[in-house]
Amino acid sequence: MSEKVNPPGTSGPVLRSVAQLVAHGLVPESQSEALDAVAKQFATAIPPAFRDLITHADDPIARQVVPTPAELHTAPWEMHDPIGDDALSPVPGIVHRYADRALLKPLLVCPLYCRFCFRREHVGPDGGLLSEEDLTRALDWIADHPAISEIILTGGDPLMLSPRRLRRIIEALSAMPHIQTIRLHSRVPVADPARITPALLDALETDRALWVVLHANHASEMTAQARSATRMIQSRAIPVLSQSVLLRGINDTEEALEALLRAFVTARIKPYYLHQLDPAPGTAHFHVPIDEGRALLARLRGRVTGLAWPTYVLDIPGGAGKVPLGPDYYRPDTHPGLVRDPCGRSHTLDAMPLKKPVSEG
Repeated sequence: MSEKVNPPGTSGPVLRSVAQLVAHGLVPESQSEALDAVAKQFATAIPPAFRDLITHADDPIARQVVPTPAELHTAPWEMHDPIGDDALSPVPGIVHRYADRALLKPLLVCPLYCRFCFRREHVGPDGGLLSEEDLTRALDWIADHPAISEIILTGGDPLMLSPRRLRRIIEALSAMPHIQTIRLHSRVPVADPARITPALLDALETDRALWVVLHANHASEMTAQARSATRMIQSRAIPVLSQSVLLRGINDTEEALEALLRAFVTARIKPYYLHQLDPAPGTAHFHVPIDEGRALLARLRGRVTGLAWPTYVLDIPGGAGKVPLGPDYYRPDTHPGLVRDPCGRSHTLDAMPLKKPVSEG
């Protein structure tokens, strides 16, 4: 594995065990037994760059990565495969949900393990990489499906791959005439920014449209080091988007969400998705109801620039795909038509044609 996973670039231990968490004051020793039970199901990894952001054991950074006994509780609505990855995987490493794009998961290793992750039962140090045989089979599957024009590299985190392995994948995809867009979803620039090296970025060289989607959930993640790593990516003419998950106690206030969105735009990152939490087992303590999420975004409309506005989306449980959740401003069920402004006031659109005229013929 050491030949294929990019080695860490930051000094200091990655916190993985309950004993390490206790020693660093992140969990009380009294919870050790319960957290040992959590560790049997879900991996923990807190790299130094992320650990240094934690100010106390229950701050918005710690809540994302420090395990808690609440993870032992599975709510009735939670699912082991919440968005249908397993059911929609025709070969190992591939998820095919939409006609024109597919996921390629070359590894199931991350720089850190989010406690709310919808793949939390699959990712971890023992998940490893796709074998050479399975990777070849996955790439052959993509080559045999010309209707697919976009590949999303995810996992796991594709920027945890070694430059050699990553280059092989990018070159293979770039050689397929029907693949026009390559997207990489990553936590690395914020979780372990020292991994973003010239050699890793060289491996991303392609004549196809390549995008990086950065996952961050709180403004404090956008440190000077994270911004520098992001700027290195952008310097290769690679646009960077963001995705975040709406999380209780992390970014579910106007102040926290606004600060996050502004931090992205300041770093030249276009906010792309704000995800409704996927119902993975043991994540109910992070849940924010959809109506609350819609109201939260509505309060930010007009308060932050449109450049900072993400699409609030729900990945329908079972694998039916993502849909936007709003908030909505136009009321098509009213006559005359009503539209609500960012302050909540209603305005009529009676002078504007709202529907296609009925043909007189």
